[in-house]
Amino acid sequence: MTDALKRLSDEGVAIWLDDLSRKRITSGNLAELIDQQHVVGVTTNPSIFQKAISAGDGYEQQLADLAARKVTVEEAIRMITTADVRDAADILRPVFDATGGQDGRVSIEVDPRLAHHTTPTIAEAKQLAWLVDRPNTLIKIPATKAGLPAITEVIGLGISVNVTLIFSLERYREVMDAYLAGLEKAKAAGLDLSLIRSVASFFVSRVDTEIDKRLEKLGTDEAKALKGKAALANARLAYEAYEEVFSSDRWAALDKAGANKQRPLWASTGVKDPAFKDTLYVDELVAPGTVNTMPEATLEATADHGGITGDTVHGTYDAARADLEALAKLGISYDDVVKVLEDEGVEKFEASWNDLLKSTEAELERLAPSEG
Repeated sequence: MTDALKRLSDEGVAIWLDDLSRKRITSGNLAELIDQQHVVGVTTNPSIFQKAISAGDGYEQQLADLAARKVTVEEAIRMITTADVRDAADILRPVFDATGGQDGRVSIEVDPRLAHHTTPTIAEAKQLAWLVDRPNTLIKIPATKAGLPAITEVIGLGISVNVTLIFSLERYREVMDAYLAGLEKAKAAGLDLSLIRSVASFFVSRVDTEIDKRLEKLGTDEAKALKGKAALANARLAYEAYEEVFSSDRWAALDKAGANKQRPLWASTGVKDPAFKDTLYVDELVAPGTVNTMPEATLEATADHGGITGDTVHGTYDAARADLEALAKLGISYDDVVKVLEDEGVEKFEASWNDLLKSTEAELERLAPSEG
């Protein structure tokens, strides 16, 4: 078997796993993926934790202890999720040390119910950084309007951030601006900028899911010919924006002070449409200085038959623009699509969080000791 994952790494793409559970940690599976599949980071979100905790593997004893202490369901979830993130961070610590802090990272998300509230998001990010207490953690903050000033504030405090739920090019530029503003605050406060890291999670497959649904409705040959093109075009133009921002004079001043670039991270890279190759969003988004966070099925598919042929982003910007312009000519509103996706993204994470609250509460009640 050819080592497509190694070729991907050699092209400057950091491979992160988009999944975490206690079983993955305790069974040695995470260590194995690091050792054998070139995995150098882990991302989590409320949906991932909801699935892991609902499956129950490995959580019973901690849940029983939490039930005995009569903690609130919110506290129980934070104790459980931060324990998993802390243990995963420890497993990834050698990668963190070997890459000078660039990789070996584990992400944990602020409560998604705070997505439209700036001050509580900042408070929660500080609390999570304190609770996990590992230098290789990234606190995930959604790229909502309320999230942008929170990103600046949290980076300004020296806390590393994974900005999540980015769908639009305009919002992505605002995210990079918020990051640079945060670095400027950190610099003014005398913090060591070299210790602050950030990735910007630009969502991929969901863009095709939403736009292709609209193309299907139009039903013309012209519309069908554009299926599966929007997500790649959007992501490639995001990389163009990244190159532009991180070659600016504003960045040069921060670079001189020891700051790190905020890497683009391709999120939601599992292919939803069976008509497309299952490694589409890996093969076609190869560019230096990026991260691709993959669900395990996509990681395995890439290892098995990924078509890694070198850089597939540079030289595509004009064609990407043409694809988005063709969609606009068909009456598909980019602004409407990205707004729908952001709103849905927040709602989905909130729904997963509420499901997690309910299932955890039921477990706490089931395991609660009888009085005495």
